[in-house]
Amino acid sequence: MSNHVIDEAKRCLQCKDPRCIKGCPVSTDIRGTIALFRESRIEEAGEKLFANNPLSLVCSYVCPQESQCEGHCVLGIKGNPVQFSIIENYVSDYYLGLIGEREINIEKNGMKAAVIGSGPAGITISFILAQCGYDVTIFEGNDKIGGVLRYGIPEFRLPKSVLDRLKKALSVYGVSVRPNTRIGMNLTVDDLFRDGYKAIFIGTGVWRPYRLSLPGESYGNVHYAIDYLRNPDVYELGDRVTVVGGGNTAIDVARTVVRHGCHDVTLVFNRAEEKLTACKKEVEFAKIDGVKFLFGKDTKRFTENGIITTDCEENADGKLEDVPGTETLIPSDSTIIAVGQGPFSVIVRSTSGIDVNERGLVAVDADGRTTREGVFASGDVVTGAKTVVEAVKVSKRVAEAMDRYMRGLGCAQKV
Repeated sequence: MSNHVIDEAKRCLQCKDPRCIKGCPVSTDIRGTIALFRESRIEEAGEKLFANNPLSLVCSYVCPQESQCEGHCVLGIKGNPVQFSIIENYVSDYYLGLIGEREINIEKNGMKAAVIGSGPAGITISFILAQCGYDVTIFEGNDKIGGVLRYGIPEFRLPKSVLDRLKKALSVYGVSVRPNTRIGMNLTVDDLFRDGYKAIFIGTGVWRPYRLSLPGESYGNVHYAIDYLRNPDVYELGDRVTVVGGGNTAIDVARTVVRHGCHDVTLVFNRAEEKLTACKKEVEFAKIDGVKFLFGKDTKRFTENGIITTDCEENADGKLEDVPGTETLIPSDSTIIAVGQGPFSVIVRSTSGIDVNERGLVAVDADGRTTREGVFASGDVVTGAKTVVEAVKVSKRVAEAMDRYMRGLGCAQKV
């Protein structure tokens, strides 16, 4: 065991009113977990974390702890906060290993639930419903589970082996996974209801990249971030690469490009540095990796030799205004656009009764109910791209609503 993990656990003050818990979107019992860890009751600590958040191991890698649990630690006021992320990582890694080697017998209630998509929301829903006795089948459009965790977050931030272990844990809980199955193509939501699924969850994420709709966007040296992250190895980007955007995806792309051999990477953002929406920690890592940043540059068009930008400034209303006479070519061999994603609408188009909002996201109430009875949704397909822990928070509530709905149709246990 790393001495650093032990040292961090010993630093915890076990506050009577722990601010760290209030800073966690899923209210992880950080104080209790660390207390169990310090008493060498690591299995109990892992069980506590997993019961509250089945993706606790994933969150230990990708959560923005500096603005959540660790950012609220009282020790951080005048010094360094307790690094709960490394404690959570150690405990959750240990406990997930235990799950993978167990046989778990759960009394079945005779009801089937379908989960469309195996991203953060889908995995969370599946674990919760499976523990309550439902026969859960995940319908995944790709050949492996994980959704954005596998195909949108780089390996250096989240090892893909974690997702393989989660797949094994799902199997232990009796969850079936049907890969390479896109609902809305051959099979539809109506087919699932026909075959006896009592409730259906949609958690397909957001995979349609937003366009800038600028001249030159169709050129061969212009790409979209979410497509690039899916399989960086197939891209030949050249020696100089420009990334347009300022969120976590843009940072992930820039750092991935560096790791694939390009050491002249520039990120172009149309506002000031303090307006970046990416995690500060990831921005600092990008700078360490050698990524250069250009701020206050608005992209106007793409060329085969790079992008044309103009300087821009925010006016009193917060809107951007170009600075006349500042048009500039930023030389690059390839450009990657990272300005957000929206959902593919194939499921909704093929299913009557499901409404979407003006952004094309699935419309739901506070408990994830769509406008079609028996169909629920959460995650990025409802909110747009958010953090993993936010997806877990909402999905726990949606799982409870699904359970209440299905219990109203037959005899099932309570979540």
